[in-house]
Amino acid sequence: MTTATDLTSAPLVVPPSPRRRRLPAWARAAMWAIGIVAVLSTASYLTEVNTLTSTNTAQTALRLALPILLCALGGLWSERGGVVNIGLEGMMILGTWGAAWGAYYGGPWAGLGAAILFGALGGLLHAIATVTFNVNHIVSGVAINLLGLGVAKYLATLIFEPLSGNPRQSPTVPTFDTYSATFLSNWLTDLEDQQRVFISDAAGLLNGLVTGVAPLTMIAILLVPVSYLVLWRTRLGLRLRSCGENPVAAESLGINVYAHRYLGVLVSGGLAGMGGASLVLLQGGGGYLENQTNGRGYIGLAAMIFGNWRPGGLLGGAALFGYADGLQLSGGGRAVLALLYGVVLLLFVIVVVQLIRRQWIAAALGVVGAGVLYWIYWSNDTLPSELTPYTAHVVTLIVLAVASQRLRPPKADGARYRRGEGD
Repeated sequence: MTTATDLTSAPLVVPPSPRRRRLPAWARAAMWAIGIVAVLSTASYLTEVNTLTSTNTAQTALRLALPILLCALGGLWSERGGVVNIGLEGMMILGTWGAAWGAYYGGPWAGLGAAILFGALGGLLHAIATVTFNVNHIVSGVAINLLGLGVAKYLATLIFEPLSGNPRQSPTVPTFDTYSATFLSNWLTDLEDQQRVFISDAAGLLNGLVTGVAPLTMIAILLVPVSYLVLWRTRLGLRLRSCGENPVAAESLGINVYAHRYLGVLVSGGLAGMGGASLVLLQGGGGYLENQTNGRGYIGLAAMIFGNWRPGGLLGGAALFGYADGLQLSGGGRAVLALLYGVVLLLFVIVVVQLIRRQWIAAALGVVGAGVLYWIYWSNDTLPSELTPYTAHVVTLIVLAVASQRLRPPKADGARYRRGEGD
């Protein structure tokens, strides 16, 4: 028989609070896309700058985002295995030379294969230095960048100068054909011409993504879900990521850390070479040109960091940097200034959200940032032509500064490792 004393002494069991259900990743991505289109549409309407959401801007942005996306994917494969790869720029430069050389003698597909091969050779050198000889990853990456630039200059002088008469560029090479979804493109063009707020803006951006698309473009976009499936849904990917998180524990389970790191860096170099090929083999390219990459390898590395070392996130980062670069080409300083106005609107929304969450410091910083950007917009009719080419670089610095608080790199990324350390 239970007494009152037994009841009062019994422990009080509190039911666990139900966990909040998070939206799936695809739903969050769709919400972000709709929000960004809404901000660009509002900025385009208020500033009367239609270039923000035009088909031409979207087409240019897609073409310029591809080398950034491919380099970011290359960095993902390398750093998930634990090897920091800031040599992406040098591997990309090797890819541009290889693409022009292969395309000149064998067409665009041969050029793509040669670009992958030359980029992978750069990755092999980086793997030998960092994995086998345990060289500091940053030092090796810097050396690869310098070596890639020097080798490309030497080979261009040796091979291309007799053909083009200029050691800094190749002769014109064939590029990939482009394809369009004609029926969908015509419908979207009609919607864009109607100049309806949001609807026409979304139609213009979508039209640029389905018009004049090359096979290399489709391959690059397809590599994003493929990289996710391989790295997060296969045994090979799990082993590679374990080498980037805890190589000693991975070795204790029988995983060959050296082999998996070599694989990751080789794939990284091949993808960076593909990024170089996209500068040569797509419309607007047509050949090798010295300094053609213009720091896009570093921007690809920044896109990977912005994406928190995940394929979906780096896709968003590459799209952002490609859009900033494409906007300054298609619209000039006035369009970039209108983009600043759109950023002010976005910051206003963020400030409201932070106030609701009672994050007073973050809200205050948002107000200050919005005020500075609005003052720049209000006091200028257009940005100087000397500044607009660096739009993507400035956006890179701002985004990395904002995103730095939520980053979570692989734990052993860049750490030196010797076989048998766990014995």
